Amino acid sequence: MIEHTAPEPSRPLRSWIRSSPGTHIWLLIIAVTSIIVAIAPDQLDRVLLHRNSSNIHQLVQHPVRALISSAFWIANPASLALYAVLFEVFHAPVERWLGTLRWLVIVATAHVVATLISQKVLLTAIQDHRAPRSMTHVVDIGVSYGLAASIGVLTYRLPSPWRWFYLAGAVAFFGIPLATGGTFTDLGHAIALAVGLLSWPLTRHVVSRETPPPPPVSRET
Repeated sequence: MIEHTAPEPSRPLRSWIRSSPGTHIWLLIIAVTSIIVAIAPDQLDRVLLHRNSSNIHQLVQHPVRALISSAFWIANPASLALYAVLFEVFHAPVERWLGTLRWLVIVATAHVVATLISQKVLLTAIQDHRAPRSMTHVVDIGVSYGLAASIGVLTYRLPSPWRWFYLAGAVAFFGIPLATGGTFTDLGHAIALAVGLLSWPLTRHVVSRETPPPPPVSRET
């Protein structure tokens, strides 16, 4: 059971942020790192992105740091506004629905699993000479993997028949690039979406924080 957070009608923005704290803390960190990349001197921005990437080289040298830090950077600071919208549309509703802990378990699992599997596939391609060895240093930043997982699990929040249209759209959006010769990133997105869809057991027996509590029952004496 998830504790209900009472809404604050007089402060809708504060109420919205408090109802999905993990989403907004994550977004704030991404905003800070994006500003750092934007104001960094020439070449330093590339160094920062490569150092905080979860590519093969970083996973071999610093696996834990690579998996964690790659979730807080985006390659193009100009995309920050787009990510802010996507976080509000997908992450925030899922966190409000499932609670911060369940939401975090889903997106973190998707981020780790999608990163490790996609990089393992890339490593195999390099070893088989189907990809250049320079790909071991490719920038792989996994913010979008967590988004794909939230998109997947949000399927179970929608009523029928809209759920099936939404699911078909999500599968097409992430599946078509993969089926038409996609990159390892496309594979990671498809895996993260699958993690979200497979997280259905975590959506059971949830009392949404979007649902107001029942009114108190008055008792006459």
